[in-house]
Amino acid sequence: MRVLIADIVAGVLQPGDRLPPEADLARRFGVSRGVARECVRGLEERGLVAVKHGRGATVLADTRWDMFDLDVIAASLQGSRSTRVLEEYLECRRVLEISAAGLAAQRASQRDLVALSSTLERMAAAASEAPGTPSAEARYHDADIAFHRAVIDATGNRALGGMTEPVHRALAAARVPLARPEQRVERSLPEHRRILSAIAAGDAGEARAAMRDHLRTVERYLQEYARESRTAVREHEESG
Repeated sequence: MRVLIADIVAGVLQPGDRLPPEADLARRFGVSRGVARECVRGLEERGLVAVKHGRGATVLADTRWDMFDLDVIAASLQGSRSTRVLEEYLECRRVLEISAAGLAAQRASQRDLVALSSTLERMAAAASEAPGTPSAEARYHDADIAFHRAVIDATGNRALGGMTEPVHRALAAARVPLARPEQRVERSLPEHRRILSAIAAGDAGEARAAMRDHLRTVERYLQEYARESRTAVREHEESG
């Protein structure tokens, strides 16, 4: 299934193309027809194909894809449009989390503030270790995601939590392009402290501004990553 997802996302299989019959897929991958059928059903569940009796499976346009499915995310981040995909996730995050920060400032309980402080302490502890250490990277990233989830929790809006969870999950799968370990002490941690301080003070306007500025920083990281990627591709082509 992941091979076929990669082919669809990469454009090897275009919208309107039909997948081979299940018997052909079974022979190609050396599996039973039942396994091939389950594979096609998995593609259908992810919005990648439409299945009609007697006509087989037809590839759908990317507007129908489940962009929060981890297999679709992984394939999308491997392709040439990876930067655009990340921009879309960050745009979702900006729409949701800036307003959420304001609500958190108005509604956060003492328990919410303790949770935010705890995750920030975990971020600081991980950032104090040698930059690039795999275990420290994992702990920092997990604490970072936990901080933003704690902001959402502080709104008391369960529906909002359900909307932001898949966005955070998608960005967790793409953490490498957005990681800047060398800038955490000087930039990332102070930005998170500013968010926490505004929420603790009950200042909704400052909380929104602090979250907006932080997400702009993340977007600049993505822009830097895109420039670096284009430069690497250009240098590879020139050397070849």
